[in-house]
Amino acid sequence: MRLRLRRPRQLARDLLAAARRDHEEVADYLETHGEEWEALAEAAPGDAADVLEQLTEEDAAGLLAELEPEDVADILEQISPELAAELIEDVPLEDLTAAVSEMTGEAAADLLFELDDDVTESVLAMLDDKSESEIRRLLEYPSDTAGGLMTTEIAALPIGLTAGEAIERIRQLHDEYEDLSYVYVVDDGSKLTGVIYFRDLVFARPGASLDEVMVPEPVSVEAMSDREEVAELAQRYHLFGIPVVDEAGVLLGVVTTDAVIEAVQDEATEDFAAAVGAGVGETVYTDVTKSFRSRAPWLVLNLGLALLVAYVIENQTSIISTEPVLAALMPIVATLGGNGGNQSLAVMIRSLASDDVPRAQVTSILARQAGVGLLNGLLLAVAASGLTYVLVDSGVFQSISTPTEVAFVVGLACLANLFIATLAGSAIPLILRRLGLDPALASSILLTMITDLVGFGGFLLVAAALL
Repeated sequence: MRLRLRRPRQLARDLLAAARRDHEEVADYLETHGEEWEALAEAAPGDAADVLEQLTEEDAAGLLAELEPEDVADILEQISPELAAELIEDVPLEDLTAAVSEMTGEAAADLLFELDDDVTESVLAMLDDKSESEIRRLLEYPSDTAGGLMTTEIAALPIGLTAGEAIERIRQLHDEYEDLSYVYVVDDGSKLTGVIYFRDLVFARPGASLDEVMVPEPVSVEAMSDREEVAELAQRYHLFGIPVVDEAGVLLGVVTTDAVIEAVQDEATEDFAAAVGAGVGETVYTDVTKSFRSRAPWLVLNLGLALLVAYVIENQTSIISTEPVLAALMPIVATLGGNGGNQSLAVMIRSLASDDVPRAQVTSILARQAGVGLLNGLLLAVAASGLTYVLVDSGVFQSISTPTEVAFVVGLACLANLFIATLAGSAIPLILRRLGLDPALASSILLTMITDLVGFGGFLLVAAALL
């Protein structure tokens, strides 16, 4: 492999393209071109992280071992904690500890949370007392809470300062903190009392006190608040960060913009996973046994529901034996209902996630979705019955009944199944919310049961009555 010496970002693009073809060749190249790898890691840690993600754990560990701890820390902060834990599996404990000590508190806590308990404890024991205390405190909060998302590196000023003194103090804080989007004001007990906007501070009289300049009682969340609440507040008030307080109002940290974006993404993917019965916190790097425990109960439930559908079909075998073509037509009705129901389900879960479904509007929303189901049902009933008539009449499908009779049964079943499926797709998440459960929780599995029961059982009942 030959690459011309280029700027780090261009080098990263070339390496990524090559790694997708042959990751071993890229690993060999970087091992023999240490200066280029070190320059890339220092200048563009995000790009270096993208390259590492294409390599094996062993190769990644070897390349990380060649870097300074601060560069390793910058790279690990750019990788998802689950994948980072996989990549550093072969990194010596001393090197891992050195890197963790250079990471921000929340990033270090996220990474250590993914490691085995004995490794985590070993790393914590080797850190200085301040870092260990901060990380242990962050590890107490679940990853899907404000406390699990927050950073403790937060700029805060005492309320007794004047505007002039505050400006001078902020100049000093600039060297200590990377993110100064907001500066918060606390009282003598470290309780959050206000937030400062730089524009107001710059145009204030130098002798004005902070309580005249600050915005009192800023939007905040408690440490155990769900990330969904954090994301909702950030979007509603267009905030770049949300302060986190304890039950007494003491300022603990802040959820930054990056963490808010991550929370929105995680919440969306969690809803998708929950809808199909997968573990809400599961990723492709989740331990096998943990994934098994989260998925298996829903698959067992799915088996039970499938047996229920099979029981309904078994009780209608007489009509199938009389008119065998029904066995070929049944899946058409069930499939159309399943697709229509899942469309409605996706729209409802999305709307619930963005808090766009007030309880007072539930009835009108369901009526609107029922109308959609009815129109789609009518359209597909006409299309399905017409095609069925042509296929039966032409002899492609062999039938004892007349083409008109079979086409009418298919059309009526399609209309009923699409109407019921669309309504069910909207209603299931609302019912789960009313019961205090996650609206997305296994909703797809429940919907499949309804569409299959109506699609197979309903279809055969209509056929038995009309043929």
